[in-house]
Amino acid sequence: MYKIVIVRHGLSVWPDKFTGWTDIDLAPEGIAETLKYGKKLKELGYSFDLGFASMLKRGIKTLWKALDGMDLNWIPITYAWQLNERHYGALQGLNKAQTVEKYGKDQVQLWRRSYDVRPPAVDVNDPMHPSHDPRYKDVDPSLLPSGECLKDTYNRAVPYWQKTIEPLIKQGKKILVSAHGNSIRAIMKYLDNLSEEEIVGVNIPYCIPLVYELDENLKPIKHYYLASDEEVQRVIEGIKNQTKKK
Repeated sequence: MYKIVIVRHGLSVWPDKFTGWTDIDLAPEGIAETLKYGKKLKELGYSFDLGFASMLKRGIKTLWKALDGMDLNWIPITYAWQLNERHYGALQGLNKAQTVEKYGKDQVQLWRRSYDVRPPAVDVNDPMHPSHDPRYKDVDPSLLPSGECLKDTYNRAVPYWQKTIEPLIKQGKKILVSAHGNSIRAIMKYLDNLSEEEIVGVNIPYCIPLVYELDENLKPIKHYYLASDEEVQRVIEGIKNQTKKK
């Protein structure tokens, strides 16, 4: 049996905005919670040989803080744009509740939770387009998104998982992955063979480690969070309420 641990980044300073590829930081609460769960991983006897993170600050710092809690800051880390959050196109930076007021709850829900409906695209000439970001200078510009649906995120995250991470799991490497709500949902769809209808109803809590136990063919035996059901649900409910006006 193999194990791999996946964690969604901690709470960011933009919980009420569409973030996507915008490179915003963790909130103090997100840092503290991530460190707490890193220490919990250590207490439960987990250890890792390798770390993987997106190329976004909140994903990177979540991995750093988790490893800090485990005294594993020294292990090799790979940063991969394929693990980035879904690109929210022209919605990035907009307040979620105000966007609901402008476009209506149903339309925003469609952009947020459908499998194959993209948000309005950001223009390639916009300074916020990823083609103008130096961290992606070595990525084929045709691969950089202007706006993505979950299907698009699946089509970049899952091939990366298959090509890069799965061979390492088979080698017996113990791996911690820090990613984002939608890139993790894409991986879960693949691992659990979920339908398009099933995956849109899946919610991922911030910074609570998700453990997958895999058989010799890397098919899931089971998966579980390292927290009580009540704690997981509390965090998920907070995420669901982000589009509600305060």
